Formats: sequence, structure tokens, C-alpha cells
Amino acid sequence: MDIDVFSRLMGYHNADRSVGYLKDLQKPWRRVRKAAGLDDVRIHDLRHSFASEAVMAGESLPTVGKILGHTQAQTTARYAHLADDPLQIASDRVASSLKKAMDG
Repeated sequence: MDIDVFSRLMGYHNADRSVGYLKDLQKPWRRVRKAAGLDDVRIHDLRHSFASEAVMAGESLPTVGKILGHTQAQTTARYAHLADDPLQIASDRVASSLKKAMDG
């Protein structure tokens, strides 16, 4: 989506085209959802998807928590189950490296 179109949808510009600040995301978020055909998507859903993808990509829980602004480790811990595949991949990578070292 063109950044100017996105800016207009989000309402970043005041009537005089100066940049303003959003105080309430609900109205602009409804416009974005309507334009994208995503009626049932909440902003929180996007945060959750971002955190899930980050953990599955191998980012640590403390890192993901800091990105999301979590102050409690337990808040981010709900994503721990998603880290299983990246842990297996990392373990396999280390095992492969050790095998190469042992094989000479």
C-alpha cells in the first residue's frame, strides 16, 4: 500500500496537511481494516502474530518481550511453546558442527 494512502487512512494529516498525532486508534483502524477487507482483525492480533513469528524465527523470549514492551517475563512466556522448532534446528546445527569437528 502506498505510504500516502496509508497515512490518509490512518488520519496522520490534519486538514492543513500538517502531521498530527493519533489519540485513538479505533477510527483509523476501522478504515484500514475496511480498505484491506480484514473486518475481524484486531491490533492485538497483529501483536500476537508478530510475537509468534519472532519466537518461531528463533528470537529469544526476553528479546521479544522487550520489543513488545512487556514488563513481566510471564507475559511473554505464553509464546514459549512456539520455540520448539527453532530449538530443534539450533540443536541440529550444533550437533552437525560437532560431528564435522569429530570427523576431522
